[in-house]
Amino acid sequence: MTTDDKMLARIAALLRQAEGTDNQHEADAFLAAAQRFATAASIDLAVARSHADRRTKAQAPVQRTITIGDPGARGLRTYVQLFVVIATANDVKCDIASNSTFVYAYGFAEDIDASHTLYTSLVMQMVRASKDYIGSGAHRPTPTITARINFQLAFGARVGQRLAEAREQAKREATQGPDSVPGTAIALRNKELELKDYYRQTSRARGTWRAASAAAGYSSEARRAGDRAGRRARLSGTAELAGARSALER
Repeated sequence: MTTDDKMLARIAALLRQAEGTDNQHEADAFLAAAQRFATAASIDLAVARSHADRRTKAQAPVQRTITIGDPGARGLRTYVQLFVVIATANDVKCDIASNSTFVYAYGFAEDIDASHTLYTSLVMQMVRASKDYIGSGAHRPTPTITARINFQLAFGARVGQRLAEAREQAKREATQGPDSVPGTAIALRNKELELKDYYRQTSRARGTWRAASAAAGYSSEARRAGDRAGRRARLSGTAELAGARSALER
């Protein structure tokens, strides 16, 4: 089993623990732990690369295509936003198709894999939570599509914030903690610069992508509901996690 496979297996184990508890504080702790572990594993690999005498192709940044949905499907922008906030928390840059059906992900393999594993679980939860909200009728008289979009946008934003906080905690521990390895901060800075250079040389993106258009409308109540759901989000969907890597188009 490769280091990357071990990392994904550990993340999946944390997600199963989150799924198996009815205690909200425990579920939140497992969510944060999954992100902190992903960050810590990524940091360890960055430090190892910085000490390698020779770099292999497998140790360089890559570009992958992540399929979000089929052309013509509704609501894909909120799915894209969710993937992007997760990717951002895992040092992955993204370019988005104009119709939001796929994302070009740029990053180191372990970071893209971790992002996709987290997304596969969270997108199922976001859809389920928004269906429950719409089904409750609490959004009325706001049109259903407006309420769904606002709910999911707020859900994604809150989850992104939670993952970013866990990521920063892991980085502080790795660079400033009592067990920090000398040179870690430099290795992370070099990793950041390497990814920026790779993205600049590889990306062909033009224009600016927005998660929501003005035509979608705004609902403060749906945003609050989505934010609450994002605060409660626990990672689940073990069956989907098992096939997460195969869903990636390489």
